[in-house]
Amino acid sequence: MARPTDIRLLEIRGRTAHYAYRTPIKFGGRVVTDAELYHVEIDVETAEGKRGRGLGSMPLGNVWAWPSNQIEAPTTLRVMRELADRFVQMAGDLQTTGHPLELTRQLAAGYEAVAENLATEWDLPEPIPKLAQLVAASPLEAAIFDAQGKSLGRNSYDLLGPSSVDHDLSVDLTADFQGEYLDRYTRRQPVARMPLYHLVGALDPLTPGDVAEPVGDGLPESLDEWIRADGLTHLKIKLNGDDLSWDVERVVSVERVAASVQAERGVGDWCYSVDFNERCQDVQYVLDFLAQVESRTPAGFKRIQYIEQPTHRDLKAHPGNRMHEAAEVKPVVIDESLIDLESLLLARELGYSGVALKACKGQREALLMGAAAQKFGMFLCVQDLTCVGYSFLHSASLAARVGTVAAIEGNGRQYCPAGNRGWESRYPGMFEIEDGTVQTERLVGPGLFGAEATE
Repeated sequence: MARPTDIRLLEIRGRTAHYAYRTPIKFGGRVVTDAELYHVEIDVETAEGKRGRGLGSMPLGNVWAWPSNQIEAPTTLRVMRELADRFVQMAGDLQTTGHPLELTRQLAAGYEAVAENLATEWDLPEPIPKLAQLVAASPLEAAIFDAQGKSLGRNSYDLLGPSSVDHDLSVDLTADFQGEYLDRYTRRQPVARMPLYHLVGALDPLTPGDVAEPVGDGLPESLDEWIRADGLTHLKIKLNGDDLSWDVERVVSVERVAASVQAERGVGDWCYSVDFNERCQDVQYVLDFLAQVESRTPAGFKRIQYIEQPTHRDLKAHPGNRMHEAAEVKPVVIDESLIDLESLLLARELGYSGVALKACKGQREALLMGAAAQKFGMFLCVQDLTCVGYSFLHSASLAARVGTVAAIEGNGRQYCPAGNRGWESRYPGMFEIEDGTVQTERLVGPGLFGAEATE
């Protein structure tokens, strides 16, 4: 029997929007200069006839989700765009009534077949990666969750318990979760404020003297200016992973600049995360990096909160990349590797001690992996895909609602402020930062965080 909270999908619409970056980002050896967002708008009806409209939005992020050596980036972007279109079509054919967790479970079961058919049609030299499939489906999934809440006038995170969901978590995870639901691993109210992790990209100037070509748009041009302007206390440092001297020197330089500015501001407590974007050959590189950073800047070493995805994302193909030794020094989290429960369990076996959740992998997947990470006692963080506008609010809401997450990454305001226009006034304190935190207390109301379905 259908529950009053169950929904049926009605009309679904997908479209794209393009934004140029104000400055490029370099990660994983690649440089990105723009973003294409995929928006999904969906109308749903509850079992009792109530209707609502939800929105999902996410950068397609092909350079990150599908870093191919055989296919050019413009082609992988076109394929992911088409894949997102086909997922929307597939959802439009879904006749089932149910909770978004159940509807998206059914849809996810068909992602691989759709991707395989598309790869065959395009005569691609390689399959479409699972990560790229998740990213292409994520705006659709977000729209479904959002629409349920809108139709019922309730926040989506209040609809995750046994009164709304048919099956406990053991259906999607392991027998350890029997009798447990996602309401156990999420908050009924968002954390009021969360520290914002500011990205220090490999190309980003640290001081005014490093600025070769000023943007001149009134925003900060260098790291010291960003720290002063936004009151930053959390910095995410992008590293190369194949040049140990450069990586060590980069952290030393960031610490030197940050220490100077924080002393000027009277701030004594701040921290870093370091992201190798899977470029390290093995764990020994990470260990050497940590040892040299500690030797060069003991204070900077202490500030490192966690290490993100140091080696190759394909854990099965690289079983020798064990992180146990590094994880004894600092938490080591998986990001690109995390695509399902199997990958999470394998990562634990290989010594990873933390998980980076991303809204771009789908709301259902993020919630499930967040629950599993908490059950297993793993370090948790939420990462960003240079999300802007609605997609950033979605990501921030996830961070503020999943238990034990301590900070939120958000670099859209740095690299793609054009994508935030119109949202700053609607969500003060989320896009314009003053004290190094985002005001996540504002992410309440019907749906994922209360915003109307307009993008």
